[in-house]
Amino acid sequence: MVTEGHPSPKGARTLAPEDIPALLTSANGEFLFSLIDSPSFDETHLCVLLERKDLPGTVLEKIAKRKTWRASYRVRLALAAHPHTPRLIAMRLLRELHLMDLVRITLLPATAAELRRLAEERVLAQAPQLPLGQRLMLARRGSSRVAAGLIAQGPENVARIALDNAHLTESQLLKALATRALPARIVDAVAKHGKWSTLVNIRVALLRHVHAPAERAPALVEDLPRREIEDLLGLSGLPGSVRAHLLQELARREGV
Repeated sequence: MVTEGHPSPKGARTLAPEDIPALLTSANGEFLFSLIDSPSFDETHLCVLLERKDLPGTVLEKIAKRKTWRASYRVRLALAAHPHTPRLIAMRLLRELHLMDLVRITLLPATAAELRRLAEERVLAQAPQLPLGQRLMLARRGSSRVAAGLIAQGPENVARIALDNAHLTESQLLKALATRALPARIVDAVAKHGKWSTLVNIRVALLRHVHAPAERAPALVEDLPRREIEDLLGLSGLPGSVRAHLLQELARREGV
């Protein structure tokens, strides 16, 4: 039995099962690299070990190469979500994860940007085939990119929920508004939104959209910076009703 300190890496292979749990949270990478070859080391030990965020990539790569462990969904999920799993291994594992686990990975702060984008792409690729209830759930809980993607995909009831998503950012919403095919009802929903319709960049994006809501144009134009108004007036494809409101706003400021 282990009574104090850690045995040598060579001795790790001969540990009794009851000695392993005490070592999982403190042993170093060299020792762990040998420990996972121990006949006494099982999946329960492995799942506890994978909770450590300081595991080196060499240990994680060795775990990923073991077919018997990789057959476990729980192990694949833990490897995919671990911040130090080698990039190519993590990307391959993402293709095998369930929808909600992909969503969880997109929201983990430690997830690498490339991995997050891939997970978000997989979520959005599945979204059109999902039941409405699941799409509404994604609209509420998805990452900023997922929420913006759902706004672009629609339908309107999903887009309205996504507009209230706490993760949604201005930059992602602007990408959705840059989609010319965005339905008029969704553009209108953004124009009426209490938060987004107050932001200058969003108002400009709404005014320049082919489906700019004419009835909301006066409110969107009001107090818009003069430079933004002049830039909008320089656009050849600007809706005529929007152009008229912009000119009226300039005239009002000049007291004409």
